Amino acid sequence: MTLRCVRTGEPSCQSVGVPEVLPRLLGTGDAVVLGLASMLGAGVFTVFPPATRTAGGWLPLAVVLAGVVAACNAFSTADLAANQPESGGGYLYGRSLLAPWAGRLAGVAFLAGKTASAAAAAGVFVGYVLPTHSLWLAVLVIVVVSAMNTAGVRWTARGAWLLVPSVLAVLLVVVLAALMARHGPTEPLTAMTDEVNVTPVTPLGVLTGAGLIFFAFAGYARMATLSEEVRDPARTLRRAIPLALGIALITYLAVGASLLRSLGVSGLAAITTSPLAASVGLIEAPALGVLVRVGAAAASASALLSVLAGISRTVLAMARRHDLPRWLAAVGPRGTPWRADIAGALASVVVAALAGPAASVALSACCVLVYYAVINCAALRLPVSARRWPAWTSVLGFLLCMLLAALLPRTQVVVTAAVLVVGSLLSTGLAWWVGRDAIRDGPTAASYGPDTGPESPDTGPEITCPE
Repeated sequence: MTLRCVRTGEPSCQSVGVPEVLPRLLGTGDAVVLGLASMLGAGVFTVFPPATRTAGGWLPLAVVLAGVVAACNAFSTADLAANQPESGGGYLYGRSLLAPWAGRLAGVAFLAGKTASAAAAAGVFVGYVLPTHSLWLAVLVIVVVSAMNTAGVRWTARGAWLLVPSVLAVLLVVVLAALMARHGPTEPLTAMTDEVNVTPVTPLGVLTGAGLIFFAFAGYARMATLSEEVRDPARTLRRAIPLALGIALITYLAVGASLLRSLGVSGLAAITTSPLAASVGLIEAPALGVLVRVGAAAASASALLSVLAGISRTVLAMARRHDLPRWLAAVGPRGTPWRADIAGALASVVVAALAGPAASVALSACCVLVYYAVINCAALRLPVSARRWPAWTSVLGFLLCMLLAALLPRTQVVVTAAVLVVGSLLSTGLAWWVGRDAIRDGPTAASYGPDTGPESPDTGPEITCPE
């Protein structure tokens, strides 16, 4: 006789030795490097040229503004993650503290934003390594990294421990090279630039630049999705998120200022690919150029690894609550949601094939800003005793998120709105369908698989597997 789970109708996780609960293996250091692996990845290697086109010489101010928004969001995220230590991030917080529809909106925004982020990371990898074979190599990178993800988040953390210090060392080389380079390029960088007219800088332009740069900060969302996998979430995440954010802010200010010094405003704005390699190339040291390209490849691969893991954890949380198909909630023997990993990889391949890195960056920034707007609203519902950070940071975060999202390029704003509306409606429709079946067939019918009902002769004893 086979034991079967009352929630799925499938053989129980206990009977087949497959865990339904993700293991808590990660400490503060692991969470910090996983966040940095996402933040110090695609964004720092690609976001400064488009941001310079709108912010001009005020690029450092745009970086600071993006950091302020990220800090407000990080404070809300840390408080929420400490109070609800389960995978799902903003989806879980919005659903439990606001309303189911708010959770679905946050979940769809996160999945869309991080799918675009994964496509951007793959595009950055290709742009620095082999730009003449962009599509097939981007697809290959996503497939390989997704396969690595199924090895488990602990293995991912170990990889991040190796990659993050290496990336920081490469960025330090970029900063030092800019100090050694002559001020501004004396020859046109024709292989990497287009004719770009830098529009006169306005306050709205600086805010648009801040919205684009926010893409580079959004990696700390990865840490929030680790709530179910870190030891002592209340202590670990409240330390890890601000620490990772502070390291990223200092790094971005240094790199942004160095690019402005070496390339100039017009030169940086005109760059279409590999801006950091272009800056280092001014000192005529080919070995350093190779080092930067290798570092960019390692950073973007590391970011892709973390982003795809974050996507799968949110898919897992939504599938558990029937806001996505239940079969996506399967957790494999290694403790990873392998079906969700595959689904995230396929979606990222589609976006990579349809959009370039620049468009993916803007789309990701817009979606993730909406995601954090929901998080800030959810944080305001926490009791005072459950908050470590003041409530005004959540209010400020919400207002800035909505403002920066609205000021991003119009095409990406329209696409984001369409994706959020359609995705939320589909998720709501699925939840309604499951609820309708549960009412029609009985309180436990929806818990069984499609071929297993409460009267099936081979159902076997019912047990409840841990959620």
